[in-house]
Amino acid sequence: MNRKAFILAVVLGVFIWILSLSCATAGEASTCLAVYKEGGAPAAVNKSTKCQSATRQGRRKYMEDRTFCTLDIRIPFPHHNGTRDTPVGIVAVFDGHNGAEASEMASNMLLKYFRNHAFSFLSNTSTSMGMLPDMGEVEHDYANSHNGRNMFTLSTMFDGDGAFQLEILKESLVGAIVDIDSAFSEEASRFNFTSGSTATVVLMVDGQILVANVGDSKAFLCSQTFQSPSEAKATLMRLYKKKREDGVSVRIKDFGLTLTHFSAKELTKDHHPDRPDERSRVESAGGHVLEWAGVSRVNGQLAVSRAIGDVSYKKFGVISVPEVTDWQHLTRNDSYLVVASDGVFEKQSPQDVCDLLMELRNTSSSSSSSSSSSSSSSSSSSSSCSYSLADSIVDTAIGRGSMDNVAAVVVPFGLKTQPSHGCSEVRLQTYVDEDEPVWMKDNSSYTHQM
Repeated sequence: MNRKAFILAVVLGVFIWILSLSCATAGEASTCLAVYKEGGAPAAVNKSTKCQSATRQGRRKYMEDRTFCTLDIRIPFPHHNGTRDTPVGIVAVFDGHNGAEASEMASNMLLKYFRNHAFSFLSNTSTSMGMLPDMGEVEHDYANSHNGRNMFTLSTMFDGDGAFQLEILKESLVGAIVDIDSAFSEEASRFNFTSGSTATVVLMVDGQILVANVGDSKAFLCSQTFQSPSEAKATLMRLYKKKREDGVSVRIKDFGLTLTHFSAKELTKDHHPDRPDERSRVESAGGHVLEWAGVSRVNGQLAVSRAIGDVSYKKFGVISVPEVTDWQHLTRNDSYLVVASDGVFEKQSPQDVCDLLMELRNTSSSSSSSSSSSSSSSSSSSSSCSYSLADSIVDTAIGRGSMDNVAAVVVPFGLKTQPSHGCSEVRLQTYVDEDEPVWMKDNSSYTHQM
C-alpha cells in the first residue's frame, strides 16, 4: 500500500469513527446510514444536459406531491491549488400524505440543508494551506456553531479519485433529510400538522449517482439493452399486450422488431411495513402491521414504514433515516434517470415507464428525420417544449387509471437523438396558504431554466 492510499484509509477511518460517535449521541437526527449497494460498472459517462419535472393532482382532492431538480450546484472542495468547484446535481420527489405541509417543507429546504451540511464538513476540515471555501453568511453561521469537530489537516485527501468528496456529499444528503424531519417535527407540534412525506433524492456527481430513499417513491435508470431475436420477440408481444390493455387499437405488424430496448434498473426499495426488516423494527417499537384495503399499514393506517413527518407514528418505529444506494458509475447505455411518486406506479411498473420513453424516442427519431429540413418543424418543436417526457409519464399514469397524485422528474443523459418532447424547463409546483408558517412561503414556486 503506497503512502497516499494509507493516509486516505486512516482519514476515512477517523471520519467514520466521528460519524459513529454522532450516531450514538444524536439518535435519529444523526447521520447513521442504512446502506445497500447495487451494480453499475465504471465506464465513460454521458453527461446529463437537462432536467424535466411534471406533477398532476389527478383524481385526488388536493395536490400533495412535490418535485425538486437542479443540476449545477457548486461545492468548493479544497484542492492543492486552492479550491475547486465540484458540480453536483440533485433530483428529488416528495410524495406527501394527509396534507402537503411535510412535502412542501422538504422540497423548499432540501438544498439549504444539504449545502449547510456540506459546508459544515468542509469548514471542519482544516487544510494544510489554511484554506476555507467562501461559504457566505448563512454557511458561516452554521459552521461557527460546529467549531468543536475539526477532523483532518490534509488537502491531499481531496485530490485523487474523489472518494473523500463523495463520502462528504453522501453524509451531507443523509444529514439533510434527517434534519428536515427534525425541523418539520417541531413545526408539526407547533401547528398541529399530521402530514408526512416520502423523500427520494438522487445525487449526481462526475458521472456517478447515489440515491437516498425514505418511503415508497422510486428512482430508476432506463438503460439501453441489446436483445437476442427471441428476446426481441418477447418484448414486442409484451408491448402489444400492454397497448391492448390500454384500449389502443393496434396490430402486431405495427410494431417494429428491434434488437434494442430500454430496461429498468431500479435504484430504490420501497419502505412498506410488510417488508421483513421494516416489520421487525415496527413491531420491536410496539407497533403493529395490519392490512386494510389490501395494503399493509403501520397500526392499520400508515402505508409506509419510513417517512418525513408522521410524528405520531415515530414512537411505533416509523423513521426518517434514508436507505442509501451507494455511489455507482453511469454507463454509456444509461439513457434516462427517472424519479417518481408511487401514484405513477399504481397501474404500471418502472419497466412500463422505460418502454414509454423508448416509444417516445423512436417516434421522435422518425418524425424529426422526415421534417428536419422544414422551417416549420423548428417552430412547432419550440411550441411543444412546454410538454416534456415527465408530462408524458404522469399523463400516461393517469390515463391508465391511477387514483393518486402523480409526480415525475426525468433527466436525459447524452443521447444522440433527444425526443422532441424533451424540454429544459423545471417546474416546482407548490401549495401555499396565508395561514401557513413562514417556511412554506419561502421560494414557494419558480421555474428554473437548466
